[in-house]
Amino acid sequence: MTQVGRISFGNLHPHVLGFDDLFRHLEKTLEQPVANSFPPHNIIKLDDTRYIVELAVAGFGKDDIEISVNDNQLVISGTKKEQTDTVTYLHKGIGTRAFTKTIRILDTVEVRGAEFRDGILRVGLENVIPENKKPRRIEIGSELTFNTPELLQG
Repeated sequence: MTQVGRISFGNLHPHVLGFDDLFRHLEKTLEQPVANSFPPHNIIKLDDTRYIVELAVAGFGKDDIEISVNDNQLVISGTKKEQTDTVTYLHKGIGTRAFTKTIRILDTVEVRGAEFRDGILRVGLENVIPENKKPRRIEIGSELTFNTPELLQG
């Protein structure tokens, strides 16, 4: 862990041993800064490869929210369009300030879709691991068949 004075940069270096570890790291990172606390969110694990990111976006409509994926980052942003009619609020507790949530995802994670219902935005993610990246058992034989002197010489 790198420290400068009393500042720790340990949380800037994710320890990704599996997909779940990435989301635990993301969860800690998103909870720490105050700027990233709006809107509140959940990350739900459905099974070993499927997840849902939920954001509570009451006061926003579907047209106020944009979802994009770029360079291993899921970016969800919302901008509430200005109301043209004059409304006098006695109390305004529903947050409609602009926001951007950036969630780092693995390069094998695909966004499968999104839905907006009852003030909750849900984004479905699936970790699609290619066959050549999946764990496999290597049989130990008595000899390595391609182990010829021509192959070993550069």
